[in-house]
Amino acid sequence: MDWDSIFRNGGQAAFGPVACYTALAAIGLNMQFGYTGLLNFGQAAFAAAGAYGIAVAVTTFGLSFWLGVFLGMLAAVLLALILGFPTLRLRADYLAIVTIAASEIVRLTVRSVRFTPTFGGTDGLQGFTNRFYEISPLHGAQYGFWIFRYSRDDAWVSIIGWTVVALCCLITFLLIRSPWGRIVKGIREDEDAVRSLGKNTYWYKMQSLILGGLFGAFSGMVFAVSKHSVNPDDYATKFTFTALAVLILGGTARVLGPVVGAIIFTGALQFIDVFTREAISHGYLPSWLIDDSKVAIVRLVFVGVALVLLMIFRPQGIFGDKREALIRDR
Repeated sequence: MDWDSIFRNGGQAAFGPVACYTALAAIGLNMQFGYTGLLNFGQAAFAAAGAYGIAVAVTTFGLSFWLGVFLGMLAAVLLALILGFPTLRLRADYLAIVTIAASEIVRLTVRSVRFTPTFGGTDGLQGFTNRFYEISPLHGAQYGFWIFRYSRDDAWVSIIGWTVVALCCLITFLLIRSPWGRIVKGIREDEDAVRSLGKNTYWYKMQSLILGGLFGAFSGMVFAVSKHSVNPDDYATKFTFTALAVLILGGTARVLGPVVGAIIFTGALQFIDVFTREAISHGYLPSWLIDDSKVAIVRLVFVGVALVLLMIFRPQGIFGDKREALIRDR
């Protein structure tokens, strides 16, 4: 088998654009769920807000790319306010129900025929990334070293994406070690106790929801520029549950947990995919058992089994604290 191809594809995926936007989505969920205890099942909606903010601004209204970035961030903040105002005073399960419903509402709205002139319908929008790639200082065909080699566009997206990941991790690190961070962790552990100390827990939860939503919007932006397009079906519930799986894998309530989880998850998926195809082509796996058309499903089965075993033997994730996991389960 071509082991060079297997490890090269796995390594490129682990540190490429897919890992970047998956890590950003998981960092947002970590702020909301890991530190504050807010169960958000609608991170895909925040990602869609960021992605469509850029795409609609540039393609539909002819505005600048950077104004589109601002509009995407603004859309994420407004979405968090709309979701948070009616639900944050209620139990956490209400927020989970509302966010997963809101995610589907956003997706179905942007793909509807009625708003096709604005959002592009089921075909989505293209042609809004030119300005982003024009400012790239990279002009060669490929960049990187050893197995970590990327095309010019992927290398530029990865550089910007991992820079944003680093900044989001730094913001998380500073906030969680501040008085604000101690309050939101207190809300996660015992909201009534924090409220009894005179703290406005509702407002702190709203801030956490907004901040996590902004990180999710950055995820959608990186996703959009890496694909050179936006499509509504890219922001289905699968997007959120992938980010949740990454967060659980790396460990909740840990600054670098989502990042490590994203690297392992995306790298493992691609590694298993190429390994299985190589095994099929070399006759190690019989055609009656599996063929190329089923590889995409089989790799998810392997990763799913690994996650189940992780939940059994290490439910707190790779870097998570078991004591904090127990507190959230109370």
